[in-house]
Amino acid sequence: MNNTISYKGLIGSINFDLKNNLVYGKIEHIQDVVEYKTEFAAEVKKVFKKAVNTYIRDCKQSNKRIVKFYNGRFKLNIPPTLHQRAFSYAIEKGISLNQLVQKAIIREIEAA
Repeated sequence: MNNTISYKGLIGSINFDLKNNLVYGKIEHIQDVVEYKTEFAAEVKKVFKKAVNTYIRDCKQSNKRIVKFYNGRFKLNIPPTLHQRAFSYAIEKGISLNQLVQKAIIREIEAA
């Protein structure tokens, strides 16, 4: 996905509202909802950076975690046949299904 922007370790989405001539987005991976918008695509970096700086300042002032806490667990929905194939493959490799998924995610991220 190329509709993102990053600054100071935070990622923002970039979306277009053609009806209202807006470029807008929100800061991702945070507990709060922080949105930004502009009428000019050339200004999206500027408004995103301003939103990030304000958010970081506010978090520091209130002694709040900046980035969302991830506990390492998430629900994964896959077709039952894929689930069965993955489980069988993991058994053949002598690893858990969890380890197989971790390795697949690592390979995908490193290939990106």
